[in-house]
This record gives sequence, structure tokens and C-alpha cells, in this order.
Amino acid sequence: MNPLKGQLMLGFVGQFQHSLDAKGRLILPAKFRVEFERGGHLSPNTEGCVALWTPGEFARQSDEYLAESRSGGSQGRKQARYWAANSSDVEFDKQGRFALPTAIRDYGQLVGDVLIVGMLDHIELWHPANYAEQVNSAEEIFKQGSN
Repeated sequence: MNPLKGQLMLGFVGQFQHSLDAKGRLILPAKFRVEFERGGHLSPNTEGCVALWTPGEFARQSDEYLAESRSGGSQGRKQARYWAANSSDVEFDKQGRFALPTAIRDYGQLVGDVLIVGMLDHIELWHPANYAEQVNSAEEIFKQGSN
């Protein structure tokens, strides 16, 4: 019997670079599109990037923020409030393009070129210079291993 049978196995991996068009739209790489046939959700994410979630993963994140807001006191409520207020639904056109609201573009400093990075259960949208800073520190940590 397969222990993984019935479990959704997301595996967003790899990175791509695309440019925002004049209308603030971005093209989602073809290899990621199947998971977003029912749309998706954008939200601010840690380290200054923007997260693109599938509907199921967004629901899971929402549940976590809700639980944190109920048990985490004032700080938890503030974080949940900010996240919810700045999250938005996303629809994709036939070419795989989706619009990024101005507030979410501003949060991620997304102008011109955008790195689209697979992060296993979601996709991250990065300003290339900000991503380079994160990768430089992450590479050293990765090389050191978990010891």
C-alpha cells in the first residue's frame, strides 16, 4: 500500500524570470499552471517577497493565521490582520498571466523583472536584488548542513 496515496503532493521547484507588463501582469511559468486552474491567492510573505498560493494552501495558511490571531494576543492579531488585508484572489488568463495589485507590487518591490521561485508548497515572487541577498546568506547556511 502506498503511504502517500490520497495526499496532495505539491512540489513547486525551480526559478524563472519574467517581466511585469505595462498593466502590472506577470506570466506564470507553464510548469506551475496546472495547480492554479481554479485560481490562486497572493499575499505578503516573509523576507519581503510575495507568495502565490493554490486555493487549498491559502485556506491552510488562513486557518493558521486565524488560530494565531485567537491565541497569539495583540501581536498575532496584527499579523493576521495585515496578512488578510493585503491578500487577494488571482485569476489567470489563457496565456497564464495574472494581475498583481499595486499594494502587493509595492510590498515586494516588484517592478520590471520578477523572479518566480518554487518554494515547495507555494510560489514566491521576488525582486531580483532582494532574492540575491537572501540566496547569498541561505547558500552559506545550506553548505554548513544541519550539524
